[in-house]
Amino acid sequence: MIWSHCVIGGGIVGLATAREILRRDPAARIVLVEKESAFAHHQTGHNSGVIHAGIYYAPGSLKARLCRLGEVATKDFCRAKGIAFETCGKLIVSTDAPERERLSGLVLRAHENGIAIEEVSAARLRRIEPEIRGNGAILVPSTGIVSYRRICEAIVAELREAGADLLTATGVARIEEGGSGVTLTLADGRRLMAERLVACAGLQSDRIARLGGLRPSHRIVPFRGEYFTLPAARSSIVRHLIYPVPDPGLNFLGVHLTRMIDGSVTVGPNAVLGFHREGYPKGSVNLRDLADMARFGGFWKLALAHRRTALSEFASSLSRRRYLALIRKYCPGLTLADLGQPGAGIRAQAVMPDGTLLQDFLFLASPRQLHVCNAPSPAATSALPIAAEIIARLESETA
Repeated sequence: MIWSHCVIGGGIVGLATAREILRRDPAARIVLVEKESAFAHHQTGHNSGVIHAGIYYAPGSLKARLCRLGEVATKDFCRAKGIAFETCGKLIVSTDAPERERLSGLVLRAHENGIAIEEVSAARLRRIEPEIRGNGAILVPSTGIVSYRRICEAIVAELREAGADLLTATGVARIEEGGSGVTLTLADGRRLMAERLVACAGLQSDRIARLGGLRPSHRIVPFRGEYFTLPAARSSIVRHLIYPVPDPGLNFLGVHLTRMIDGSVTVGPNAVLGFHREGYPKGSVNLRDLADMARFGGFWKLALAHRRTALSEFASSLSRRRYLALIRKYCPGLTLADLGQPGAGIRAQAVMPDGTLLQDFLFLASPRQLHVCNAPSPAATSALPIAAEIIARLESETA
């Protein structure tokens, strides 16, 4: 059988892409390949569950536009499918004069991005969040929380009902592009042929692109986001999501307090360089991943440019006291005993040859392939409009 489309990757972006293909053409013949035994196994299943509003992102960027669309689309999808979500709002809290100045910059950015916000005084902050301290804050009322695993389950059910073939527990060993299609050889020896290929491979996206004969100049560098779950007795400590003012020189939002849709509250994540793209336990090392980083000049430029930040993140990873100090800046009532069950996610960060962290989406194409080589946070929030963007590019760039 020759499929009309093959999608590589069973995270939320890959699943949403397969869904979008069938939404536009119910007669499409789709096969989706996922190397894990379950869907949403990596970035999707380990994220914080936040429905972002898009306040941080550069006006006019694809990231900003897709996030704004995604916030609405995600909530609409949840309503249609009966998936629980909550629009609890987010507070971005400043604790000193430099942060207050950066907070003013975020106010301007929110207006440029068309995002409704409220400026919150220190006195009002104390009233609405008694455990939080700061000299001011921004309230982003539209921010919400959800389980992206549940969203993926609903998409998988749609795909199966529509007749898509969903293959799990087998990776891709080889990709060959010809004039009439793309042939995949799977790790288990099976061969598939499709007229077009879309790869949404996340942590392995640069490698899959190279398998497809493309030449990405970037590399994926994994960053571990380590967090702790507060004890159940502390789950009412905040009513909103609480974020610090982010460092504009970094791609990460800082250690924050996140209410989860299951009623728990997490603290984190940090952003520690990882040595295993898919190694979630602390101390995980993969020699292939390590060698890939060591051979890439952009990694060393990144490490040199951000060496102080990297050392600070490693120190907070090793010391709970240092980690706690990051949170106590704005939530002084937390103690070491409150840092309960640890966990971690891994973020696929595209790093360019000059050492810069790519902050927007990156697509690479050939006549019959489209590879999503960077789908930065908040890709889960933006997954449905990202899928529409992917199919639009697939139709124009592989036509």
